[in-house]
Amino acid sequence: MLSLCQALLTTGSIVLISVAGLIGQSLAPLSSLITLPVATQYIGLMAAALPASFVMAKIGRKRGFALGNLIGILGAALCFLALGLSAFWTFTLGTFFLGVGFGFGTYYRFAAVEVAARGHQSKAISLFMSGGVLAAILGPNLAMVSQYWLPDNAFQGAFLGIGVVYCISLITLKFIAMPDRLGPSTVFHANPTLKILQYPGFFAAVLAGTVSYTVMTLLMTVTPMAMLRCGFEFSDSAVVIKWHVLGMFVPAFFTGHLINLVGTRNTILLGGLLFVACIFVNYNGFTLWHFKSALLLLGVGWNFMFIGATNLLTNSYLPENKAKAQAINELVIFGSATLTSLLSGWLEISVGWKMLNVLMLPFIITVIWVFLTNGKELRRLAA
Repeated sequence: MLSLCQALLTTGSIVLISVAGLIGQSLAPLSSLITLPVATQYIGLMAAALPASFVMAKIGRKRGFALGNLIGILGAALCFLALGLSAFWTFTLGTFFLGVGFGFGTYYRFAAVEVAARGHQSKAISLFMSGGVLAAILGPNLAMVSQYWLPDNAFQGAFLGIGVVYCISLITLKFIAMPDRLGPSTVFHANPTLKILQYPGFFAAVLAGTVSYTVMTLLMTVTPMAMLRCGFEFSDSAVVIKWHVLGMFVPAFFTGHLINLVGTRNTILLGGLLFVACIFVNYNGFTLWHFKSALLLLGVGWNFMFIGATNLLTNSYLPENKAKAQAINELVIFGSATLTSLLSGWLEISVGWKMLNVLMLPFIITVIWVFLTNGKELRRLAA
């Protein structure tokens, strides 16, 4: 049920990304502001990273997720109203609130760990992430079908659809049993940030999660632009993105078993090798096969590294540091993803497709080096 809530939230994000750029083209007062509504979604997500964790520590996971859903519904309502009034700045405010709602939803994966039986945390994270398969199917289809709901303003239907899926998520939450709250000690008695960062495995987990999410976001965002420059049609890039999303979430059905079989460290290292393979394929060709196979490798590599990093993180802080540690992790990951999403277009134009891929290699190699040189400490932590 947590996986369903996450899938519905991700569905709303996919619908927003599908239409926000097109809406920006029609409403933005300046051409330079066309992608601002997309950027403000990520800014809202980043802005929610810290407060969402502390709010949940005080009022509980369930109430915190419900609050996030309500903020998302408010954002969808503002976007719906803005399209009726052709009000660009109101629309931008609405996408910011949608981003805040999604920021609360990033903590669903930690809730999955908390409700899982001891010893099954890695499987819980993995099965939870598999809900992305539903979002990959539902999101694009909802974006297309909703255009026919309100013929006078086609894109208004998209935000009506987002509001509906958020309401379904809100109702689903009522039937999920979760710990009421993390306890006041997790907010007021947490260790200093520097001490949390020094806890065994914490830095490595944050590094792996940040690099995997940032590199994936950047290459995924830039690939359609690179394909357009190579003469491919929009339908070709849509097929490539579809394979990428399936690569991100389909392996989640067995990633937990893989972690139990070979360990968290080796799963993250395998994800790093798949990232390197993706960059190698991207560098060596511009055919549809190259783009499709590279993005598939990127998706699977992200799945292994991100799920592995999440599993490692949950074992890398003391109970009283839970809220603060998770907040630091989310702020770093989604702050980096926000920055790269804003810079992606400029980077692709400035350095080119091949060099952009090469620039990702040092980050991936750094993760591989950290996990190769800290094997004993990470194995001891896992034990």
